[in-house]
Amino acid sequence: MSRIEEYVRAATRDSTRRSYASAIEHFEVNWGGMLPATADRIAHYLADHAGSLTLNTLRQRLAAIGRWHVEHGFVDPTKSTLVKRILKGIAELHPYREKQAAPLQLVQLEALDNYWHDGLQACASLPGETLRLLRNRALMLLGFWRAFRSDELCRIEVQHIEFDADAGMTLHLWRSKSDHSHSGTTYRCPALTRLCPVAACRAWLEASGIKTGPLFRGVDRWGHLRNTALHPNSIVPLLRNELAAADIEGGLYSSHSLRRGFASWANSNDWDVKSLMEYVGWKDVKSALRYVDTSDPYKKRQIEAGLQKHAAKDA
Repeated sequence: MSRIEEYVRAATRDSTRRSYASAIEHFEVNWGGMLPATADRIAHYLADHAGSLTLNTLRQRLAAIGRWHVEHGFVDPTKSTLVKRILKGIAELHPYREKQAAPLQLVQLEALDNYWHDGLQACASLPGETLRLLRNRALMLLGFWRAFRSDELCRIEVQHIEFDADAGMTLHLWRSKSDHSHSGTTYRCPALTRLCPVAACRAWLEASGIKTGPLFRGVDRWGHLRNTALHPNSIVPLLRNELAAADIEGGLYSSHSLRRGFASWANSNDWDVKSLMEYVGWKDVKSALRYVDTSDPYKKRQIEAGLQKHAAKDA
């Protein structure tokens, strides 16, 4: 691979590259499409999958097909008026509400913490299990209180973490989904009186002996650490296994549950949207509101407060 090819490849995230490759394979192999394609063939492809794929998935497939045409010097058929009208029609005839992961509530995080505490006492003589529990506790507490995505958790490296006495810790991620300037992002995490992510990370690092490289990595039953980071796809089964071990039904939860859980907790504790966006790193309000699962969906608390205020004026 030449240096130019290397730089071009680095401009696209690995996850995006895999997703686009899968979309092209679906169009060519599964459906039997030919590339380059005409707008009419793209329209037929969309129509054939309108009832089985979500609108978001279809848009992702179109993005991949469009990218293929541009990169190979062809006119992008996905930008045609026909394709745009087909998409609009699909949205009208096949309305779909995107399923969202259940937010992990604070009470469930407390139940998990009790499970980790009891587990660490019970398996003190089992190095592999001890390390696994310490890693999972650090990963989930940090993921919750910093509202991290699974890929962000898996890209944290020890050499980019700084502990500030008892105040908290600072960590730097060189790449993130919202980091369009590619300058990296610095996150600060406070030390808490309970459910503390900082103490959990300290305990994990002390027990594992990790000095550099990925913070969260695989552990075998004998306590041997892998050199590579956990894969983002492993976070969901890890989360669900921990929930099940703590007697919590895990099927409704995904890696987004940590982020949604924190956003819901912050909302119920009267964080304004601006503060939440700054803390998590959201660039637009829609992204923030998509993760907020309010504890008062009917706005009863606000309405009742208004009624009481009105009644006090009349008294």
